[in-house]
Amino acid sequence: MNLGQVLEQIKNNRRIADNITFWAQIPARAAVYEEFNEWIDPRLKEALRKKGIYRLYSHQAKAIQEVHEGKNVVVVTPTASGKTMCYNIPVIDTIIKDKDARALFIFPTKALAQDQLAELHELIKEAGVEIKTYTYDGDTPQSARKAIRQAGHIVVTNPDMLHSGMLPHHTKWTRLFENLKYVVIDEIHHYRGVFGSHLANVIRRLKRICDFYGSKPQFICCSATIANPGELAGRIIGTDVLVINNNGAPSGEKHIIFYNPPVVNKELGIRRSSLIEARYLAELFIRNNIQTIVITKSRLNVEVLVTYLKDIFKGSLKGDNSVRGYRGGYLPTQRREIERGMRSGEITGIVATNALELGIDIGSLQACIMCGYPGSISSTWQQAGRAGRKNDISVAILVASSNPLDQYIINNPAYFFQKNPENGLINPDNLVILYSHIKCAAFELPFSDDEKFGVETTREILSYMEEAKILRHVGNRWHWMSDVFPADEISLRSASNENFIIIDITTPDRRVIGECCRFSAPMLLHEEAIYIHEGQQYQVEKLDFEEKKAYVRAVDVDYYTDANLAVDLKVLDVFREEESKGILKSSGEVMVSALVTMFKKIKFYTHENIGSGPVDLPETSMHTTSYWVSFPEKLPEGMTQTSMQDGLLGLSNVLVNAAPLYLMCDPRDISVVYQVKSTFTQRPTIYIYDNYPGGVGFSDKLYELHNEIFETARKMIKSCSCESGCPSCVGPLDEFSGIGNPKESALKLIELVIGQEINK
Repeated sequence: MNLGQVLEQIKNNRRIADNITFWAQIPARAAVYEEFNEWIDPRLKEALRKKGIYRLYSHQAKAIQEVHEGKNVVVVTPTASGKTMCYNIPVIDTIIKDKDARALFIFPTKALAQDQLAELHELIKEAGVEIKTYTYDGDTPQSARKAIRQAGHIVVTNPDMLHSGMLPHHTKWTRLFENLKYVVIDEIHHYRGVFGSHLANVIRRLKRICDFYGSKPQFICCSATIANPGELAGRIIGTDVLVINNNGAPSGEKHIIFYNPPVVNKELGIRRSSLIEARYLAELFIRNNIQTIVITKSRLNVEVLVTYLKDIFKGSLKGDNSVRGYRGGYLPTQRREIERGMRSGEITGIVATNALELGIDIGSLQACIMCGYPGSISSTWQQAGRAGRKNDISVAILVASSNPLDQYIINNPAYFFQKNPENGLINPDNLVILYSHIKCAAFELPFSDDEKFGVETTREILSYMEEAKILRHVGNRWHWMSDVFPADEISLRSASNENFIIIDITTPDRRVIGECCRFSAPMLLHEEAIYIHEGQQYQVEKLDFEEKKAYVRAVDVDYYTDANLAVDLKVLDVFREEESKGILKSSGEVMVSALVTMFKKIKFYTHENIGSGPVDLPETSMHTTSYWVSFPEKLPEGMTQTSMQDGLLGLSNVLVNAAPLYLMCDPRDISVVYQVKSTFTQRPTIYIYDNYPGGVGFSDKLYELHNEIFETARKMIKSCSCESGCPSCVGPLDEFSGIGNPKESALKLIELVIGQEINK
């Protein structure tokens, strides 16, 4: 069956149709064309015609013209709208006319860089011009690096390589930095939070080096649809940009389906697992040879779902190799192999984390299943855009989990379709991040006394480094004097660069099968944990914290593990606070201590708890920023100490799910903890904190959005049909005391904050 027939089948299948809360059919859209800009080199125009491009989309023509006139631009159009041409054409045209000109293309991942390089090579070949284009990343052989540095007109790289492989060695890249005309930053919406804050500082260092060599590059940025593309791009590149958003690209007919798994326990409000439902829907498409991507939120969910789907197709004509996983932690060769399989059509089903959310062209995908709400409207549209890139009919299905955020979105489709996408937030001046990059910048070039690196207090930071014997002040300049290489100490993707490697010891020839970041390791790689890789289960035999190695052995068990985290929080400093009607809202710096205490064994398919065990690992701590709300010490009328505790727990569960509606962040980027009597405020308090050392600006934004967050929390709770609480609003009832009504208690606390009567 083709996709249209499968969609008809879905409409008539009661097992599926009864759970669909919304079905939108977005009609196909015709293209808006403009003629080629007259100044484009005839050879380049001819190359485009050979590729079947006889005219440009309206946004392409405008972007190319504005770049030609010397402006910094950010192009904001949906997935598969031809943004690549907005920078390929002006860059190639410039290099044809000026052989000394150089360009730097920055992509967030190696996979995307490889994908875009192939397109670039094809266009240059068709034009019949001599433009040397190379990828420069961690996989580039040492033997090729010198040639790239000397001869490369266009260097394609990623932020990590620019940070550690190019800027610190700028003397070897003299030709590039002297003649750098363009810097292209693709998928700029991806650079938010920690990653975006790091990139902004890398760009500060790049501009500083370019200034030293006498060049002033122009920036061309591309973004998916977000609320503040101009602001985000401007903060990253440190200058104003022109926003181009007049999308002229055509699009095929698209179906957007909201699917809410059925309730299996009405009393407790428990729904069937979103993983089980995603598996059922994916099987329907894969059996009919419709290339499908299932996107889930965590590495663990990827592996659980791959295991389920491989079990279905084992021994069938299709074979279980037609279904593969794709996530961080896979080795590069494995990822390239999977990408080739998707393009060739050998792989019909792919289960991925949002690693494939970016603009990688992966063949003829027609169906996208999102297992759980991605956390933002922007990411949802981006993931839905993975299917239907060839103007054919396509479908995207959002399968909701039981958590409050998912339930709010799935039951309020109008909010999703009418609301502007979220803001991309970064904080380049986060002290932890800024300090690291000033160190790198000082290593690259000495600082002068009057030089600013993003902040007015640059001189104070340099003085501190002198005290730490990192720098030496001679005359009016600050010179590097340490024997360390600072770029090696920084990971752009997190506040820690310490990754754990996972070693398979099943056979005598031990091999590395993956890696895991330091903050996830205690949760995923504690002893006796089941680590899943490509559908194969491994039991962790030993976690060596000092050496950062986990030793695993292949096992065949019918369960996976999930660890519990105990969190303690202490306030260090208050930045802002305001009290109204007895409610105190604050933001400031906190220290969070986390300890993995135990793990549960969860049975495959039924997801029941079949056992548990202790975890003995050291406590980890982090300084970050937080927003917190303190309630009056005196209990509201009708509330007991127990109902106050239930109310705080329930409200915490809802707030941490309401916040991502306003912040462009993954729900895991923030965390919540409540204290019945805070040691700092001496009052019942809920803390929402940034899940990154130093914080990245989420807490500050929440402080400003205080009323809106609580109003949304109220709507989330009241729209839920349960009587006294469930996983879709305040949380599972077994988390509470069992006395009273947690749902009512949470609503009473909200009433105190927003001063609004709660209708019974």
